[in-house]
Amino acid sequence: MKRPRRELTERQRKYLAAGSIAVFLLFFALVFWFVGRPMVRLASQPERFRQWVDGMGPWSRLAFVGMMALQIFVAVIPGEPLELGAGYAFGSLQGTALCLLGAALGSVLVVLFVRCFGARAVEIFFPREKIRALGFLRNRRRRDTLFFTLFVIPGTPKDILTYVAGLTDIRLGRWLLVTTPARIPSIITSTISGDALGVGNFTFAALVFGATLLVSAGGLVLYQRICRANQGNEESSHGID
Repeated sequence: MKRPRRELTERQRKYLAAGSIAVFLLFFALVFWFVGRPMVRLASQPERFRQWVDGMGPWSRLAFVGMMALQIFVAVIPGEPLELGAGYAFGSLQGTALCLLGAALGSVLVVLFVRCFGARAVEIFFPREKIRALGFLRNRRRRDTLFFTLFVIPGTPKDILTYVAGLTDIRLGRWLLVTTPARIPSIITSTISGDALGVGNFTFAALVFGATLLVSAGGLVLYQRICRANQGNEESSHGID
């Protein structure tokens, strides 16, 4: 005879949740230290990165898509060096396409991960206050427009937006359809800069990079205003839990 299944007590559930979070924190810390840091360091040295691409041949494209997906999934890994490296090694158009493909793959992994483990998965990377501040994204009528707007503006924190998407009920295909094209302005400015560096056009690269910094700073201010303006929305009063 099968023994009746014992239900976990509230205290056991809390211990299990705390243990799971600790395991994930350790996992992400190890991934960042042993994979993320060397990856960013390689991409930050354009000539060495190009040699690595040449040495890998066609496999370098697949490897780079995996690197971009990992950068999206492990939110503490910076994306800018990878995007610059993509432009330097692959050119602006191909580099942008590879970045978008990797970002789409990473976004799928993030959304599925959050929907499997809930808000605690998001809190691994972001404070609860910042998560709750994006509660307005649960508004189904305006959600798609808000996601597109926040992603198309350079300088907005797309990492937390990707994780918070997993806490909403937006369909995965719709999420990708809305946000993947919206990533293009932020990514292509970086790959254009990297491409210009690759062909030795340092003046143009500096101009694009400087303009990107200014636009990103303005985008961050606009993002904060959008968040403040929408926090008073009736449907956002419940926040994201």
